[in-house]
Amino acid sequence: MALVVFTGGARSGKSTAAEKLALALVADGRSVTVIVFGRAVETDAEFAARIARHRDDRPAAFATIEASDALGWRDSVSADDVVLLDCLGTLLGRAMEEAWENGEQSVALLDAAADTLPDGYEAAVSRRLDEAVAWLCARAGDTIVVTNEVGDGVVPGWATGRLFRDLLGRANRRLVESADAAYLAVAGRLVDIGSLSPDAHWPQD
Repeated sequence: MALVVFTGGARSGKSTAAEKLALALVADGRSVTVIVFGRAVETDAEFAARIARHRDDRPAAFATIEASDALGWRDSVSADDVVLLDCLGTLLGRAMEEAWENGEQSVALLDAAADTLPDGYEAAVSRRLDEAVAWLCARAGDTIVVTNEVGDGVVPGWATGRLFRDLLGRANRRLVESADAAYLAVAGRLVDIGSLSPDAHWPQD
């Protein structure tokens, strides 16, 4: 098996690079299943159009699972298929919604700016994300994961935003540590970060 991770900012080219890699495997006779988590809502026409555009642009050779929750999709994946998960950030967003709803909180409050997280909320979200990352890292079949770099900007001004940033940053580190190859997408170009040392060295004269 192989685990390949693509990370980067918005519109950096990470999903395009991941799809190209998956298409190369299709050319070799492999089956690719794409896992996506975006969910259209009646109050956000722009996001619904964005989801439709991604659906139309996705290669016809790919099977697609539009996941309804953060974890249940795993039972629908064949062990022999190449899995392309796009992306870990939207999986985390779904996990945050589920943990909030299970605590009988209003999702509208989550979408606003929660100043204080309910007791047990962070642990509930972390369990969901940790379980997903552990499954991706341990999967027997070939796996491609797209994720987001979200820590390069200002600190979010609300508690849920800070939780999202922190949990995704830690999950990215775990994925790259386990990956056979990892790339940072920057303006449509890829930096091979999988081959870089995790340790700093004092410069020599």
